[in-house]
Amino acid sequence: MSPFVRNLAILAALAVVIVALNQETALVTASALLRVAFFIVIGVVAYFFWRDFGRREIATWPTHAAGVFYAAVALLVVDIGWYMIVGLGGRDLLAFIVVAAICVYVGVRTWRGQRSYL
Repeated sequence: MSPFVRNLAILAALAVVIVALNQETALVTASALLRVAFFIVIGVVAYFFWRDFGRREIATWPTHAAGVFYAAVALLVVDIGWYMIVGLGGRDLLAFIVVAAICVYVGVRTWRGQRSYL
């Protein structure tokens, strides 16, 4: 038996056990906790990356550029948190995509503008 088929059989068995024991509520609760934990882990990794690399470089930028960059990052974090906690669809999903795209554009443009030596 290939590992793929074996893993699918294990997942099917777990699904049957969850449905047979009526544990959907526990599964939804665990899913919500994992969403929050995943968001926290992403935040911690981003903080460590900023602490090790970004802080020294951004400290040399003008105040206005640093403020714009940090505001774009903060809005992106709020936007991603909103997506992960609420779960979006329709117009809300469109708003999420537009806000995320604008934040990424502003952050990259500010970063590239500060790295040019002209």
